[in-house]
Amino acid sequence: MRRLSTITPAVALLLAAVAAAFAPLLERSKASAAAVAADAPFPGWPTHYEGRALVALPLTPRETAFVRDFPGRVGRFTDGEREIIIRFVGAPSRRLHAAADCFRGSGYSVTPLPARRDATGATMGCFRATLDGASMTVCEVIRDDRGENWSDVSAWYWDGMLRASPPPWWSFVVAEQEAQKELKGEPGPHFPRSP
Repeated sequence: MRRLSTITPAVALLLAAVAAAFAPLLERSKASAAAVAADAPFPGWPTHYEGRALVALPLTPRETAFVRDFPGRVGRFTDGEREIIIRFVGAPSRRLHAAADCFRGSGYSVTPLPARRDATGATMGCFRATLDGASMTVCEVIRDDRGENWSDVSAWYWDGMLRASPPPWWSFVVAEQEAQKELKGEPGPHFPRSP
């Protein structure tokens, strides 16, 4: 019995060493697949979201700078009531981060809200973003072409890294001014000026 207990750690160490030796090869093949996916043809922006026509808005200079290192494309739109950031993603990337992180980084106070379902039935992660007394509800979802969706960026990232969901993916971040601001006749939502 004693001999078995000394062999088990040795075998575990050997297996860990073999796994560590092959890890760079696995990462290299994933990186190659990601590079090919990032160069996949862009199908063009959707013209509608949840049955509403989209109107393109220009990206801000900070958003344009962010897009330079992004493995895909970023578009900013409105449907007349909400502002919608759409990101086409060709590879799993930490550059696609949770919208709440972006809002926090831009000085907003962020309060989690219950998840919601969008018009397709997909679960969207939501939060309230407040700055200078103005609040908006922000919800986000990531989808693939097979109908899978994620309300959490980290869950999407690991599914993509583990190849459970092949690229490309679409990220939708929807900001809507909360009712009290609409009653005051103030303009619609505006995303923080960093993606």
